[in-house]
Amino acid sequence: MVNLKVENNGAETVHFTGFLPLYKLEYFTLMDELKVTKTKPLVYFSDVLLRKALLKRRLSWKSYNEKFQLLLFLEEHQMNEELKRYNIPNSERQEATMTRDGVNDKLLVLKVPGLSENRPCVQQGDSLLVCPRDETHEKYRGYVHSVQLNTVKLGFSQELLDRFVDNMTFHVEFTVKRWTLRLQHRATELAVQHNLEEVLFPAVPDFYSQRAKLFDSQLKNNPEQYRAVQHIVAGSSRPAPYVVFGPPGTGKTVTLVEAIKQIEKKQSTSHILACAPCNSAADLLWQEIVKNVHKNKVYRMYASYLNGNCIPEEIKVSADIISMFILELMEYRIMVTTLYTAGRLVSADLPKGHFTHVFVDEAGHAIETECLIPLAGLLHAESGQVVLAGDPKQLGPIVRSHFALKYGLSLLERLMNDFPLYQKNEGMFNNHFVTKLLRNYRSHPAILKIPKELLYDGELQALFVLHIFQGFPVIFQEVSGVEECEANSPSFFNTDEVNMLVNYVTKLLQTHREQGLPAISPSDIGIITPYRKQVEKIHKALEKNGKDLKFKDMNSLKVGTVEQFQGQERRVILVSTVRSNPDDTHFTCSFVKNVKKFNVAVTRAKALLIVVGNSSVLKKDPWKRFIEYCKNEGGYKGQAEENEDYTS
Repeated sequence: MVNLKVENNGAETVHFTGFLPLYKLEYFTLMDELKVTKTKPLVYFSDVLLRKALLKRRLSWKSYNEKFQLLLFLEEHQMNEELKRYNIPNSERQEATMTRDGVNDKLLVLKVPGLSENRPCVQQGDSLLVCPRDETHEKYRGYVHSVQLNTVKLGFSQELLDRFVDNMTFHVEFTVKRWTLRLQHRATELAVQHNLEEVLFPAVPDFYSQRAKLFDSQLKNNPEQYRAVQHIVAGSSRPAPYVVFGPPGTGKTVTLVEAIKQIEKKQSTSHILACAPCNSAADLLWQEIVKNVHKNKVYRMYASYLNGNCIPEEIKVSADIISMFILELMEYRIMVTTLYTAGRLVSADLPKGHFTHVFVDEAGHAIETECLIPLAGLLHAESGQVVLAGDPKQLGPIVRSHFALKYGLSLLERLMNDFPLYQKNEGMFNNHFVTKLLRNYRSHPAILKIPKELLYDGELQALFVLHIFQGFPVIFQEVSGVEECEANSPSFFNTDEVNMLVNYVTKLLQTHREQGLPAISPSDIGIITPYRKQVEKIHKALEKNGKDLKFKDMNSLKVGTVEQFQGQERRVILVSTVRSNPDDTHFTCSFVKNVKKFNVAVTRAKALLIVVGNSSVLKKDPWKRFIEYCKNEGGYKGQAEENEDYTS
């Protein structure tokens, strides 16, 4: 019998800036038939066979709750399976030792192999289980206080601290953070209870004849943005969601913020909930809203566990970091938060219909059950207005279960795929329900040409041209390097591509000043690659060579994965594709054939795009078409070619 020692054991902690939750968040324990044990290893697989009919069946309102509950359980099962391989002892490490933190002796420090590569992914607020090596019957739950490069600081119950000595050895089990899954389970149940059928399965409603006039005429020069704001303010799609379909750099967030401002000014009884999948996107919403709306009308709500150092200073200064009661919170006209933290409002049992409008930015990057969290339990199905902004042609939700990947889409993508209201009819969208933004204010026209033709029906218009480059601003640099893996990591890297990238960065930073071209600083450059190990290798190479460049701000040159660059931009983007083995059978599921990752990677650049790769591997669309384009326009550089003249 395992005795689990946990602080606040059995207590559900839903902290909402000072007041206790009124609406219970159930545990939604993983279904017994999905659990795999030594005594019934095949139960999971046989159950999947029985439930395949449900998974394959077209999603309907009748099966909505049952299907999404099953997908969430399958996702949790896969998350658990993936975490097991990081438990200690394992093939990489036979024991784990902890030491007391030198600053706070109430915290213990654990070294975690692979942490810098997100293997496993551990975040502040997560928990893990440890068992002293000399015992087999007691486990202690530790809560992650902070995460460093290869270590985590953990808080434990006083019982473990009293018996702890430095370098004590433990078995370690990593655990799934179930709170986010539980919020999604509850949201699917509440969606049914509150009858959101007309929101989630929209039919043609009666149109509103009212047409709102903008208080600020700045968007009149962009007819698509102007039209979207008018329809959102007028509520022309209600009760169906309004969709702002925004290809890269077209101003999705600007459009949402303008609509929020207009509603706050024009509709005195309105209360607006503005959400995004992550804190950085929610912070941007707040920063743009308060430019024209007084800060005492806007409340930026954070999760209670968030480290204050993560909050931008201008928000921290104006935010009320005090205990808030429900009646005080209801006085705010606009609340800004993440999708998950919006679940605190549901737990607080805010009156259904208090929020007249719910906006979700970057909606394509969240799975449907995440988008449900601010809707189910808060939105009045008939009178409330939902507005979703995103791009189904860019990266979708991050899921682990192949069942969730196959059968569970973002709400925005499902609406645009399955409902004629959001699809073109005779070449036109119905602007009562959806607006496609067409004007890109980010990138040089040459950078957008291939994504424009492949993904956006040739309609994307580039209106902003930043000249820092005298020649054709798209380069494909041929590199026939060798893809490698280290024994302790499944992630690929390519040393030849790393060297080529460093060479380009050096020339960009040095030669532009020498040739009298606009100066480029490290903060103007971003490097994108699909593999975390390549990110690590590039960082080390830049650190080694950066001293010779004499730039004090080399750390501002961002290197990251495609996912980390979604929603971002740089004057110069370099892309390392890494893969160099044309016989590798994994390409069917890799970065090489993922058109959404291609789209995000090549549309981050404003003025110059450089792709480094092996054309013998990148021989299928979209990369094949991209390389042919570079060859036709003089942007292709072969393996033997020098690249000294790329700025001429």
